[in-house]
Order: sequence, then structure tokens, then C-alpha cells
Amino acid sequence: MPVEFISAVHTDSAASGPAASSRTGLDVRHLRKYARALDDGGFDHTLVAYHSASPDAFQIAQFVATHTERVRPILAHRPGVIFPTHAARALATLDRISDGRLTLHIISGGSDEEQRREGDYLDKAERYERSDEYIQILRKVWQAEGPVSHEGKYFRFEGYHSDVKPVNGLVPISVGGSSQDAYRVGGQQGDIFGLWGEPLKETAEQIAAVNAVADAAGRPRPRIWVSFRPIIAPTDELAWEKAHRTLGVLRDRTRNTELLRHYRTTGRPANVGSQRLLDIAERGEVHDRCLWTAPAVATNAAGASTALVGSPETVAKALLDYVDIGCDLLSIRGYDPLNDAIDYARHILPLVRQELAHRATTHAA
Repeated sequence: MPVEFISAVHTDSAASGPAASSRTGLDVRHLRKYARALDDGGFDHTLVAYHSASPDAFQIAQFVATHTERVRPILAHRPGVIFPTHAARALATLDRISDGRLTLHIISGGSDEEQRREGDYLDKAERYERSDEYIQILRKVWQAEGPVSHEGKYFRFEGYHSDVKPVNGLVPISVGGSSQDAYRVGGQQGDIFGLWGEPLKETAEQIAAVNAVADAAGRPRPRIWVSFRPIIAPTDELAWEKAHRTLGVLRDRTRNTELLRHYRTTGRPANVGSQRLLDIAERGEVHDRCLWTAPAVATNAAGASTALVGSPETVAKALLDYVDIGCDLLSIRGYDPLNDAIDYARHILPLVRQELAHRATTHAA
């Protein structure tokens, strides 16, 4: 499979700069501009994130699909919010609207507190079990020629049929996480598996864990998606100066609770992925070529937060290091989202693609 790039749309212009101080929730003009910038810039996919307080992800994904030509929305979705038969029909409809460009990203949920905001009181292990069952139902509905019934631990229904099917028969499904439960569900069910940006050694270990599950299940290994927040400038020195300025802003905004007002910014995070990032940060601020962990510390690792810092050439080489260990989906989004996405499109994507094309030509020769 080719190496592809992922970004993430932002729905609010007030939150799109490193010095942002307020949010409006949804700025339609900004969202349209952002989606088109990703489309024009050559990104292959864009994450449509999910949070209990955010604009509805289904509608944002549809908006992105109808205002772009090629970029593929990756819709984040919590299995506990919508019954799977309804979700199967809604996702197939959205896939039709997007002309087969949709990918589904299943979020089992790492925070009990956040899950309970929408009435979900299952524990983490149960949430992953439910995700496994949910994915199986989605595929059963999409592939069925007639009515289907199901009786499982979390869902039960009889004689369901949907007239609408995905363009290509199935919608690709992504699973993410850093726990053993995540590896199990991702290895057994995922077409894609998402990881946050850790050092190369730890990333390779996680890939091996997911692949071992897939191998044991006798199914294809999922493609690997790894996420970073690159900070670039014309030279490495200027990039590090920019990085420390960005860090200062992150610290100020975190103290003022504006940047991460829906997330816990003190105390040990509940999810394993955040715990891993903080543990890695304790072992060192810079790893491998240019992986920087200080932003994870500043934000209490609330989401994908580690950075790659350097010139475009340095960051491109760092991304290729991850390609070399098995990552073929590279998620890059910045702390100044729109401006960074434009810069990545101009300076990072061409360098990585040029090197990959060179490698392919050399190998063929």
C-alpha cells in the first residue's frame, strides 16, 4: 500500500492559532477553508474528531466530503452513542455521499469521566468488548443480502435490513489505542490501527503486538497510522526556537484551562496511551532523530501531542524512519492547525513522496 498522509479538520477558527483564547464551536467558513486547503495541499485523509461537547462528527464529515474532491474523511465514532444498525445505515449513506471516500475510526473511550457525559457507564474492558461486537455488526449489515438478526452481549435485534450499502461493499475501519484490549480488537477487527507518536523502538513493539494478534486470527495485518505534531522552520535551529515559543503558549493555555477545558490536565491520565507518553517523557525530552515529548508533558498527554522538530528535511527524514518500521499512514497536524497544514503540504509532503518515489525507482532498477 502507498504511504499516505492524514490531517485533522478544525471546526473553529478561534482555536486555530497558537495564541487562541476563545472558541465558538463551529465556524462554517473556516471549516470550508480548512477542508479545501487539505484537499488542495495533497493530504490523503483527514480525521474528523469526536468529543461529547464538539459539533456532531457525522455532519462535519459530510460537510468535508461535499466540499472536497479527493481527501478522505476519517470519522471518529463511539460505539456507545448510536445503535449499530442505525450507524451502519448512516455510515453507508455518508460513504455514498462521499463517493466511497469514508473511513471509520472506532473510539472505545479511554476516560470513564468523558464516557459518562453521554450516559456510558461500561468499564474500559467492556467498552472494548462492545467495540468488537459493534464492528462485527456493521460488517454483517453491510454485507447482508437480506435481513439479519443478532444476539450478543451488548446488542440484540431481529430482521434488520438496510437498502443502502457502502460504495465498495465495506467502509474501512480503524481502531486505535495502546492497551492490550486495543491491540486485541485492532488486530482482530481493524483494517487500520492508530498509534500516537512514540520513539521508534516503542512504536515497533506496538506494531509487533498488533500484528501478532492479526496473525493469530488468520487475517491481514492492519495498516499502521502514527500521529505527530510537527514544528518546522527553515533550519533546525529556527525550528527549536519556534518549538519553545509554542511550548510557552501551550503551558499558558493549559494553566488557563482554555486549550484543554474538556480534559483532565492534572493527575495521572486514565488511558494507557497518555500514560505511555508521559513515561517516555520522563526518560528524555528528545528521542531518536527529533521526537520531542515536552508538549505531551505540558498538556498532560491529552491526545496525540508529541512533536517532530526541525527543518522540513529533518522532519521528512524522521517520518521516513517510521515508514521503515511499518507505518504507512502518517498523521501530521500542528498546534497552529491551518497554517501548519498549509506549510506541511508545501514542505513536508513533497519531500517524503519524492524520497519514496526515488526508493521505488531504485528498487525497480
